[in-house]
Amino acid sequence: MLHPKIATMNQPHIFGAADGGGAPTPAYYQRHIFFCLNERKNGEACCAQHNAQAAFDHCKARVKDAGLAGPGRVRVNKAGCLDRCAAGPVAVVYPEGVWYTYLDQSDIDEIVDSHLKDGKVVERLLTPPDLGR
Repeated sequence: MLHPKIATMNQPHIFGAADGGGAPTPAYYQRHIFFCLNERKNGEACCAQHNAQAAFDHCKARVKDAGLAGPGRVRVNKAGCLDRCAAGPVAVVYPEGVWYTYLDQSDIDEIVDSHLKDGKVVERLLTPPDLGR
């Protein structure tokens, strides 16, 4: 049985982990984007060297301004190292598990407008699958 507060929320029909009885439960967020903000002190390649914090801040503001933020919608989060340093800066969108490499604020705008808002993957920004650390 759902908590009364949750039962009254307008949740999208997206499902997360099953509860103890095996029934699917609504996902708390429709989409979740994580930005790697890791900074390496030893001079190795890292996302922080590519203005990842500014990209995160811009994405968070754009999502909020577009009315996409909040439960049942989109969450923008910071992450430590996502181990894709060679492709940096990177962000990953779940539940789809789509990895992006971005260069500037216009790339972030395209991710917000296309993927986070409309569910359409931005093919030109996909991180090559063979790029890791």
